[in-house]
Amino acid sequence: MTTIEQRRGWVLTKMVAGELTAAEAGDLLGLSERSVWRLKGRFMTEGPAGLVHRNRGRVSPRRIDEPTRERVRALAQGRYDGANDSHLAELLAEEEGIALSRVSVRRILRSAGIASPRRRRPPRHRSRRDRMPQAGMLLQTDGSRHDWLGERGPRLTLVAAIDDATGIITGATFREQEDAAGYLTVLRDTIRRHGVPLAVYRDRHGIFETPKGMALTLEEQLVDRRTPTQFGRALAELGVGSIAAQSPQAKGRIERAWGTFQDRLVVELRLAGACDLASANRALARFVPRFNRRFAVPPADPEPAWRPLPAGLRLDAVCCLKYRRVVARDDTVRAGATILQLPPRSGGRTNAGRRVELQLRLDGRLVVWDGQRTVLVRPAPADPVQLRALQHARADLGTTAPSVGSTAIPSATHPWRHIKPGTKLYERIEKERLSTSRTR
Repeated sequence: MTTIEQRRGWVLTKMVAGELTAAEAGDLLGLSERSVWRLKGRFMTEGPAGLVHRNRGRVSPRRIDEPTRERVRALAQGRYDGANDSHLAELLAEEEGIALSRVSVRRILRSAGIASPRRRRPPRHRSRRDRMPQAGMLLQTDGSRHDWLGERGPRLTLVAAIDDATGIITGATFREQEDAAGYLTVLRDTIRRHGVPLAVYRDRHGIFETPKGMALTLEEQLVDRRTPTQFGRALAELGVGSIAAQSPQAKGRIERAWGTFQDRLVVELRLAGACDLASANRALARFVPRFNRRFAVPPADPEPAWRPLPAGLRLDAVCCLKYRRVVARDDTVRAGATILQLPPRSGGRTNAGRRVELQLRLDGRLVVWDGQRTVLVRPAPADPVQLRALQHARADLGTTAPSVGSTAIPSATHPWRHIKPGTKLYERIEKERLSTSRTR
């Protein structure tokens, strides 16, 4: 008998002996007089055993049957290995048609000795910061370098932005490393879907600001200010504030989101069979809407603070990489190993000596902006240096004698390997090598 049942037996014994009335016994036991008389009747006929609950020792009619419990255990250790209790309950309902609560899943797994894959640190005292009242007032952005694909593919960096008021992921993309192009992609996608935010909360990475310890360049000394980074320049053009966090804990919203992503998204990527950057981004595009439906919260003020794109700005011309160039005497500008030919100005005048802006768009296009219009450009013919390099590369591809299109594989230190992939020279060599191998 439990302590409560023993206490009831003692009070009912006093009541049977005439030492307590039904009302007094009810006050002692916290029961009504009707319940006291019912218990007294069972106590008189069955003795102390009559005070034990009738369902004790019986199996609940709502108990989860053993085949279902066994299937949950098998899926938790098999297909959905690594999913936490809450995530597993959602996957079972969506993918397997097994509707169980998180508590039931947890009880089944713990009874079988299956521990949670995520270890939680003991909670520490902290002061909770109020969320922004309106969506679009503040975005927290960061990148997470993690083994997202496991043994199936390379380590990737997930770059994302989360709205402080609602907790929704406004944009996310996988990159090979944390770079400005990834943050510009997230900013572009956020503006396309929602609008321009009021401010961005970020860390002090060199993508966002120039390190204070670096010496000023000559141009910076002349204007007495730091040249903004590519991402900082894009925020300034859009009129978005940039707030630097003093510690990782200050960006708690996005940091906690990384914990959820590393807990859930790794499993989702494995289920989707993602093994490279492209397939990982496709799986990510399906995961983010589900994440937002599951974890989004309503803002204090339903009126959003997202702003429209400022008049006169083109989003693809803002969210890109911009470089200042001086046009050479042969009306060309250089972008790395690529040389672009500019057309003549009106009246056949030259562009030589003019300062232009070279834009590397996120889709890979190279665009030249002269301050008033976009200049149509084309790849320039190879100069003597490139032609000689091409000739040497062709000769070195042979085994004993110079031979164009040889299928010999150059060594790791071969000069041919220093030709940057994606350049016109590299593509030309590859095209000639493949065409020669086909004719053979």
